[in-house]
Amino acid sequence: MSHGFLGYDGSTFMLDFVVTALVLIVPALLVSLYLVKVQRNYSAHRNLQLALAGVLLVAVVAFEVDIRAHGGWREIVGARRIPLTADQFETVKQTLYVHLAFAISTPLLWGTTIALALVRMPNLPVPCEHSRLHKTLGWLSVIDLVLTSVTGLLFYYRAFVV
Repeated sequence: MSHGFLGYDGSTFMLDFVVTALVLIVPALLVSLYLVKVQRNYSAHRNLQLALAGVLLVAVVAFEVDIRAHGGWREIVGARRIPLTADQFETVKQTLYVHLAFAISTPLLWGTTIALALVRMPNLPVPCEHSRLHKTLGWLSVIDLVLTSVTGLLFYYRAFVV
């Protein structure tokens, strides 16, 4: 079993990479919101959103390949030197399932938000007829992504740190 760079027993490099991305994505989203809400810099907001989506897409695909290469999440969690108790393992499993609900809905919602914006907004982004829907979808995407981050970090904590 390879080991991650955060130093926790049983983790993998890609798992640690994705956990780090989950920590960094929330401040990056705040910057993106600041760009659009305060500075009215719609182009910078769009570019940052596209960059974040692209980086996260590549990271998640690499993470999924890595998880499968290591035999799945149960195998990775089971590789700890000090095994989890049955109760701890059940808590980890439940946390993962809650996380997956957000982790699956996030790319669908965020991807829809981005795709509609690319199709319905001017090439040089400015407020338009689509803005109201975009704002609603955008806030739902932010909430979903923050919940993905929080539940992902909670899973990591329960599976590898405790």
